[in-house]
Amino acid sequence: MDDVPSSGPEFFDIRYAAGRIPWDYGGVQNSLKAFLNRHRGPGHVLIPGCGSGYEIEAFSSAGWDVIGIDYSPVGVARARRLLGPLADKVYEGDFFTYPLGEASFDLIYERTFLCTLLPDVRPQYAQRLATLIVSSGILCGFFFLGPEEEPPPYPITQDQLDELLGSSFEKVEDNAVEDSLPLYAGKERWQIWRRKKTNYRNCYSALN
Repeated sequence: MDDVPSSGPEFFDIRYAAGRIPWDYGGVQNSLKAFLNRHRGPGHVLIPGCGSGYEIEAFSSAGWDVIGIDYSPVGVARARRLLGPLADKVYEGDFFTYPLGEASFDLIYERTFLCTLLPDVRPQYAQRLATLIVSSGILCGFFFLGPEEEPPPYPITQDQLDELLGSSFEKVEDNAVEDSLPLYAGKERWQIWRRKKTNYRNCYSALN
């Protein structure tokens, strides 16, 4: 089982099927609850690597129009089962290639997605975020800063994260996390990043 590469859906399919999901919180962390108490919808939200989909229900209950995407068929089936009437909010597909539409989202939520990506994929992640989020939109969530002796998850330093996101986003909030799972305890931060104002048409042209 552990010989399966961590960069593809089979890695997660196997672990979901076996119940080996130490990243699964079983609910929503306090930082997100506090955020949703302050920031209610309407607005469009995307959750990449949505896993079991707990946050889909949380955003929906706060008035947001939210979808999640995950490329693990077993994970998607689990999320749809747990979400019941919100099952159609879970898409099976690759965040990087699924036709989501440029400037389609007011907010993208991050938790345990960036840290699943191999480090050389991170620039594609940042570019994809910048393409999908509207000008002045929000990227928020939990960022895994490590250290980690035997990844995955793949840690990123704060300096690396600042460099990765800084050309398109401005960091507006950065807080410690007190209710992390053991896998992430002392290694993650709750952060909010705002998409810098751009002429989107010019920005899109520059990316292509």
